[in-house]
Parts: sequence; structure tokens; C-alpha cells
Amino acid sequence: MKLLRVLPFSKYLLSETIVAGETVVDATAGNGNDTLFLAEHVGDEGHVYAFDIQQAALNSTAERLGELNERVSLILDSHDNVEQYVTGPIGGAVFNLGYLPYSDDLSIVTKPETTIKAIHTLLGLLKKGGIIAVSVYDGHEGGKEERDALLGYVKTLHQADVHVIRYELLNQRNNPPFLVALEKMRDFETVKQVD
Repeated sequence: MKLLRVLPFSKYLLSETIVAGETVVDATAGNGNDTLFLAEHVGDEGHVYAFDIQQAALNSTAERLGELNERVSLILDSHDNVEQYVTGPIGGAVFNLGYLPYSDDLSIVTKPETTIKAIHTLLGLLKKGGIIAVSVYDGHEGGKEERDALLGYVKTLHQADVHVIRYELLNQRNNPPFLVALEKMRDFETVKQVD
């Protein structure tokens, strides 16, 4: 087996669980790479909800999608409002934390409170066996706080309900990303947490 970098491994995990016809979520549309990947996987009968708080990100995503735009709802809103748009069930979800790559304003970043709220909500909507893949970039201002809050949150999830892994390449320099993947192990609507 070949060791995958973080983003390809995220896509591998999602491709193992998402099937054609499902609803999925890209919680941080960014430049549209993950949205396109998801749109290709859900097929003509599936649907992708892609969230971003920056119109420039949604414009870039729409351009990348091309003919697949009809499979996607581009939503100019924070991912923590996902329950206003998605009722479930969903086959999977993806996050890329941090800032919009190549943006003119790198001060616009994901926040711990909105990220955790969105993950918490999506876990309730996720099908049994579904995956939420969270790529964590922590080299920017506020990144370490978001990382620590996320890791603290996932450690409270009951292992009978959710399995959580952390995947990273240890010999990369300059704040490389790492992946936190959550797999829903049984059906539930409300996430159980342990102290």
C-alpha cells in the first residue's frame, strides 16, 4: 500500500462510503475541489450542499463545477447553520479548516465554535457507516485554538457511536495539515458525549 497525503486520504475515505444518489455536504467550499469530487460521486440523482461565507469562494466553486452545478446547492452562509438547509440523511461530509487559499484576505478563517457546532449537527444527520473528513490546517492565527477545540470535542464522543482517527505525515515541515475522520457506528440523532 502507498501512504497517501492528507487530502487524497480524505477523498479515499469518502469514496469508500458515499454512494450514488446520496446527499452530502462540503462544509467549506473554498475553491471547489472537494465540492467537485463530491458532485462526481453522488451522480445525477445525488446532491451536494456546499457552504462558504465568502462569495468569491462560491464563485470559484461554481466555475470549477461547470456542468455539474445542477447537482450542487451553493450556500452563502456559515456551516454551523447546516440544519437550516439539510435535513438528512447524508452520506458524508468534508471540511478544510483554515482560510480560503489564494484569497486576498487571509484573516477570514474557520472558527472553533462554528466548526464544532457544524460537526455535531452533521453527526446527527450522517448515515450509519458514513464519514466526516476534517482536514486541519493550524498554521494561521487562531488555527491552534481551533485545532485544540476540535481535538477536545472529538475525544468526548462515545466510542460506541463514533470512531475517530487522526491521520498525519510526521516528517513534514511548516505546519502540514492533518486529518480527523469520524465514522458513525450506529444510528442516533443526538450525539452522546462522555466526560
